[in-house]
Amino acid sequence: MGEHTFNHMVECTAPLDLVFHSLADATRRDMLRRLSQAEKTIGELARPYAVSLAAIAKHVNVLERAGLVTKQRTGKEKIVKIVPDTIKAAEAHLSQYEKLWAARYDALEELLNKETQENDTWQRSKSKSRKTRRT
Repeated sequence: MGEHTFNHMVECTAPLDLVFHSLADATRRDMLRRLSQAEKTIGELARPYAVSLAAIAKHVNVLERAGLVTKQRTGKEKIVKIVPDTIKAAEAHLSQYEKLWAARYDALEELLNKETQENDTWQRSKSKSRKTRRT
């Protein structure tokens, strides 16, 4: 990989650092899963967890800084909504690596198949030479 390509990747992934950092926490991943089904208030998000509302608010702030959710005040409540475009951007970034590794696995499989075929051919020729020596 050339230096220009590497620098470009670093520049492109810098905002994704926040996304991947926020996804490193199981509670935040679960919150996103639940938000993907429907928007929720902070109180609704907090229900299944044995933590304070302040702790949930901190988790939501991390998700918001990463661009994974937005908060909107409706009366006294803060409604939290998922931002699918950010998740799509992270998925697109990871799919580049998936394609790279898939190609490498395909090349490895091809190499192993070729080696197995060559080994089988060698074993058959070795077996034939033993038979001809016996007779």
